[in-house]
Amino acid sequence: MRAAIVEGVGKVSVTTVPDPTPGPRDVVVSVASCGICGTDLHILQGEFAPTLPILPGHEFAGEVVGLGSEVTELAVGDKVAVDPSLYCHECRYCRAGRGNLCDRWNAIGVSVPGGAAEFAVAPVANCVKLPDHIDVRDAALIEPLSCAVRGYDVLSSTLGAEVLIYGSGTMGLMMLELAKRTGAAGVDMLDINPERLATASKLGCSRAAASAEEFDRPGGWDFVIDATGNAGAIQDGLGRVAKGGTFLQFGVSDYATTAVIEPYKIYNQEITITGSMAVLHSYERAAALFASGVLDPAVFISDRLPLEQYPDAIEKFKAGQGRKIVVEP
Repeated sequence: MRAAIVEGVGKVSVTTVPDPTPGPRDVVVSVASCGICGTDLHILQGEFAPTLPILPGHEFAGEVVGLGSEVTELAVGDKVAVDPSLYCHECRYCRAGRGNLCDRWNAIGVSVPGGAAEFAVAPVANCVKLPDHIDVRDAALIEPLSCAVRGYDVLSSTLGAEVLIYGSGTMGLMMLELAKRTGAAGVDMLDINPERLATASKLGCSRAAASAEEFDRPGGWDFVIDATGNAGAIQDGLGRVAKGGTFLQFGVSDYATTAVIEPYKIYNQEITITGSMAVLHSYERAAALFASGVLDPAVFISDRLPLEQYPDAIEKFKAGQGRKIVVEP
């Protein structure tokens, strides 16, 4: 089969590899679409993936074409989206129900071969069967949506909150859509990319700007969400949290990124600084939300490229062009 391979730091190509073989409790998925995200850039930079080379792709969906000998829950022809998370189920975090913090955390497309290929193997337990009305080519959006759902679980948002989101790429826009549905009184969006800001306005944000200075809100926002991973945005956002408010680090930063906090202000104003790591008990809910139409794939997916153009898709994403970019085998 044809597959993308991250060969080493900064090196990615598309080549022919052996077809995958399922274990007893695995299924083989004919991949319909595979999304590109910031994690893929980190893998290309030599971060996240424990070893290279690796077949990337952790946001994917497709049709079941093969079954392990002990699989009864799915049938050939079923449409599925795949939760890439792989937990040990033995460490203290797994036993506490916090598998996303697993001491032996692994993921399809990060530490084992992923979905940037014609076919992918996944445990049947990680596959969510999709209803007939879903176009499986759009369902690569479910994995990032499940990360956004986890983010809002961490926020425990309250009705009538004022929200500020840094970054109106795919993840920022998903956080916008969820904020609107979790009772926010207002959702302001920031981005230096005018095209992305225009999309945020199209989706119904309250205000859109390139800088928070353009908003007249000296008291700050109840919830400030960074969806960029950019040091400058993070530093600015930490100073925009209202008394009693929460700053959520949702965007994925480089390992070396740092920011300065003001301990007295955090104490005196009871400010919470927290993070959200990937998926936790949120994939099935994201699939249900997606099936209900919470996202418009025509808005979120800006580019569909053939698998052979995976290196081009990575470069396009790295340049900040478009929104969600998917490759389709």
